[in-house]
Order: sequence, then C-alpha cells, then structure tokens
Amino acid sequence: MKQKIMLFIPVFNCEKQIVRVIKQFSKSEQQKFVEIIIIDNNSRDKTIIAAEQAARKILQFCNIKILKNKENYGLGGSIKLAFNYAISKNYNYMVTLHGDDQANILDAIKIIQSKVFLKYDMCIGARFSRGSLLNGYSKIRIIGNKVLNFLLSKIAKRRIDDLVAGLNIYNVDLLRSKFYYNFPDDLTFDVHFLLYMIYKKKKFYFFPLTWREFDQVSNAKVLQQAFVIIKLLIKYFYNKDFLNKLISSDNCKMQKDAYDVVFTKRGKLND
Repeated sequence: MKQKIMLFIPVFNCEKQIVRVIKQFSKSEQQKFVEIIIIDNNSRDKTIIAAEQAARKILQFCNIKILKNKENYGLGGSIKLAFNYAISKNYNYMVTLHGDDQANILDAIKIIQSKVFLKYDMCIGARFSRGSLLNGYSKIRIIGNKVLNFLLSKIAKRRIDDLVAGLNIYNVDLLRSKFYYNFPDDLTFDVHFLLYMIYKKKKFYFFPLTWREFDQVSNAKVLQQAFVIIKLLIKYFYNKDFLNKLISSDNCKMQKDAYDVVFTKRGKLND
C-alpha cells in the first residue's frame, strides 16, 4: 500500500536558505510527498515572499501550503502545529526538513525508497552516524555534540548518534495521542521528544546526513543550549517519571487559529 507522506519545512529568518531548500526538489523528489507544508514562525525578513516565489516556480508535482504563525511560537511550537496538521489530514508519515539548508532531503528519500522507515516509529537524521558528511561544521560544535550524545548513550544504554539535527521521519500513528503538547516550545523540543522515545521504548533508527554550514545563522546560543540540555539529561537520569507528569499536565497553550494560510497550490499528483 502506498503511504501518504507529508513534508514539513519550518522556517524563521531564512529568506536566502529557503530558496535553496526548495531547489532540492526535482520532480522525482516532489512526487514522494502528497503535500509540502512550510510554516513560517513570524519571520522578520522576506522569508515568506522568497518561499512563495520559489514554490510557484519549482513545486509543480505535489500540493503546497505556506502558513504564517500569528506569533513566534518557537521551533517546538511550529513542530506541534505540523504534527496536528498531519494528524488532521490522516497522513501516514511526516518528514521534517529545516528550512535553513543544512540538511539534504535526499538522505530521507533514501530511507523512504528502501522502506526502512516502515519498521520504526521514528527515523532520525544524525550528523554523527557512520556515513555522515559534515561540511563547514566547527570543531567546537562537533566535540560538544559528541559529548551530549555520549552522555545520553550511557543513560539510555544504547547508542545515540544525535540529539537534535532537523531531518526526521515520523510515523503519524505515534503522534495521535498528542503526548507532545506540553513539551517546551523552544529548541529543546526535539530532546524531550527523543527522551520520550527512549522512556516509552519506542522503535527509532538513526540514518546518516550530509550536513553543511555555509551562511546559516543559528538561533541557538551554543554554550547556553548545551548547559540546558545537560541539565535536562541529568533530570531524566534521576527522575524519568517527570516525562509522565509533563505528558499528563494540562498546560497546553496551543490555539486552533494559531496561523494564517498565506499561499496554497494544488500540484500534479502522481496517483
């Protein structure tokens, strides 16, 4: 049975990079997805204009929709909105590709074509998996990330190749309980998600990435972010049940009308 797959691209202040991301999609790549959803997290530059112009010109063989958040909800907030959208449209799988042009969609498409993704709840693109290629990535960041991966590997008692990258494949059935609602909306969302996968013994798989840093501007303050993640890992080590309390709490601030639809276009779908 053919799987209904949606692609989600979160963007924030990346008007140059989003054009390059969209240019990654030839006809063949577009046809892997029923729909591409771009969610702009209230950018201050011309990201939406650049995304719409590129989408009109290049994306012909899948449906395309561009949404603009009414306020800045953080990366985690945008991911939650995309999860909700995928659930509401009954997609089978959702792929996330960040709009800053660091990852390459071809790495995820290899996993889709091989059908490996069908065996797992989540496939995680990892910068430090065997076979990954890092271009322009600073040695400080490499060392810092490897230290974090090592710490979580010891805690999880299994190899962890990456905590946060930006190219992932989710089985939408995993998301239907909406356990993620109360995870932080900031850049630690993905780490909370991975801890949940470990805690609940979900099936996940790391695949290698071709990763590059060229003109991207990171929204993360590296040292500050590292300390936040270390504190989170220590918290998980001593009290794994904090995730249950987080999942069961009722503090979600998500709104149904959290975004505006800026652009929509039907493509020539490959039935």
